Amino acid sequence: MSTVLITGATSGLGRYIAFELVRDGHLVLAHGRDRARTEQLVAELRTEGRAEGFVAELASLAEVRELGARVAEAHPELDVLINNAGLGGGPHGSGRELSADGHELRLAVNYLAPVALTRALLPVLRANAPARIVNVGSAGQEPLDFADPELTRGYSGVSAYCRSKFALAAHTFALAEELAGTGVSVNVLHPATYMDTAMVRDAGVTPWKTVADGAPGVLALATQDLGTGSYFDGTSPSRAHEAAYDPEVRGRLASVTDQLLAM
Repeated sequence: MSTVLITGATSGLGRYIAFELVRDGHLVLAHGRDRARTEQLVAELRTEGRAEGFVAELASLAEVRELGARVAEAHPELDVLINNAGLGGGPHGSGRELSADGHELRLAVNYLAPVALTRALLPVLRANAPARIVNVGSAGQEPLDFADPELTRGYSGVSAYCRSKFALAAHTFALAEELAGTGVSVNVLHPATYMDTAMVRDAGVTPWKTVADGAPGVLALATQDLGTGSYFDGTSPSRAHEAAYDPEVRGRLASVTDQLLAM
């Protein structure tokens, strides 16, 4: 059985996946940003199996890195990372927000946080190969403007969300190439369209799907060998935005990412 870290596990898709994995006998490390909600979740999970909680604010890169260090120290057997936590576009017309580090908030939480957490945990994951990284992305993808990666001009929450998910997909493909031959796979998926989550409801959208509809794709990538460097729509292999496969775009993204993470 695997030891699985799930970010954003206290609600929505993350919560559903946590229960599914615990019931299957895996040890679930459930991340949340609110201590009381995280402790409540862990108490519920422990009625079904093995679970432990970790609290961190993903809008702070220092807390993301500290989370990685705490997990690596407490669970050197970690072999699955599910980067699930995310922010939607926000209510219609809402303005641009900043993270604790001064980054555009959606880019920070949906992209910089999973990149930083993955980097912090890669030594442990490599040591426990075969290991898996699952990035929960979206079909909503829009290439970054490298002249304005933090969307300081013409801000739109939907655009910020789609750019962060494009970056996550492009990063996934580059990381898969970097990790080739190590036994660590990394894939990205769109779980389901407009699931019944706070993210969707906050955007004023009537949900089309349940979180149960989005779970099979994530669970399959977390528990089965489905290769590496791929994008899935649910459980079906699919194609991300074509620009995410462009080596030049990925190279520029990597340099911008390093700059933002170093700030």
